[in-house]
Amino acid sequence: MADQGEKTGPIVVGVDGSDASKQALRWAVRQAEVTGAVVEAVTAWDVPHSHGARAWLPPASGAEADLEAGARKELTETVDEVAGSQPRVEVRVEVHRGTPAEVLLHAARTASLLVVGSRGRGAFAGMLLGSVAQHCTQHAACPVLVIRGDGQ
Repeated sequence: MADQGEKTGPIVVGVDGSDASKQALRWAVRQAEVTGAVVEAVTAWDVPHSHGARAWLPPASGAEADLEAGARKELTETVDEVAGSQPRVEVRVEVHRGTPAEVLLHAARTASLLVVGSRGRGAFAGMLLGSVAQHCTQHAACPVLVIRGDGQ
């Protein structure tokens, strides 16, 4: 039996600003209050690719820093909206470059739980289970909780 004082990994939650991800963050914060875990709110950013272009062109100077700063600002605002500016648990904000699924799987390597919304802002929002959530449930090294949106 595990020692009651034993530390567990963080609760990692994917946040993209969608209603489903806000519900996932809200659930993760409440769970952390019960378990004493740390919440890691994680978002991904990447350089948009132009479709149909003959050659891929690197982003303009400073564009990557602007994209990362924008993602960090949106994540911080979402965490403040959902958890409050002074949550009762530790909430870390993590912003990483890459696809959402790869960023979340990497962040969840040492997590006790990965929490994601069922549908985010992806192109296939009408699917039963979003592609990121499906990929995470199939490949994560920890348990994954998928939060379904209202009315679903």
